[in-house]
Amino acid sequence: MVSLLNSLITSKTRVSILMRLFLNPARKAYLRELADEFNISTGLVSTELRQLKDAGFIASEKNGRQILYHANQQHPLFFELNSMVKKAMGMDRILDSIVERLGDLDAAYLIDDYAEGKDSGLIDLVLVGNIDQTNLADLVSKTEKYIVRKIRTICLTSGEFESMSGILEKRPKLLIWKNKDNC
Repeated sequence: MVSLLNSLITSKTRVSILMRLFLNPARKAYLRELADEFNISTGLVSTELRQLKDAGFIASEKNGRQILYHANQQHPLFFELNSMVKKAMGMDRILDSIVERLGDLDAAYLIDDYAEGKDSGLIDLVLVGNIDQTNLADLVSKTEKYIVRKIRTICLTSGEFESMSGILEKRPKLLIWKNKDNC
């Protein structure tokens, strides 16, 4: 799927920006932050940001002297782009497998890099509920081969999750699935 995005969008920088801003649309980023993360010049990132903003895919806001960029959730194609990015990162496969095979799952969270929209190659998942550890190990092994990324999991009961909420609040966190029956 990433190669599909690369063939549709010829600029690798533009693909990287879309992946970064659309995986977790609530996260915002500065120009220099993106340039440092992608290890490219601020001029190149600035050009791509301007084109994406002109097309309406991203929005910006001033924060002092700096400008924060984020996905434009009002754009008519926002949901499609968000879905494409999740598929490109393998999130759709992870979610499908988690829901089908892990037992009594209450919620699943991405934390750290992926919660910020950074494709670091290491996916950290917090799984809340009564998780079937045997199926989890098998699932992680198979999914890692499919998405070519390492998956690290933390399994917590609902009580453990509540008691660790202070620690987890200090880390980037993105809810990716919640059991509707436990709302």
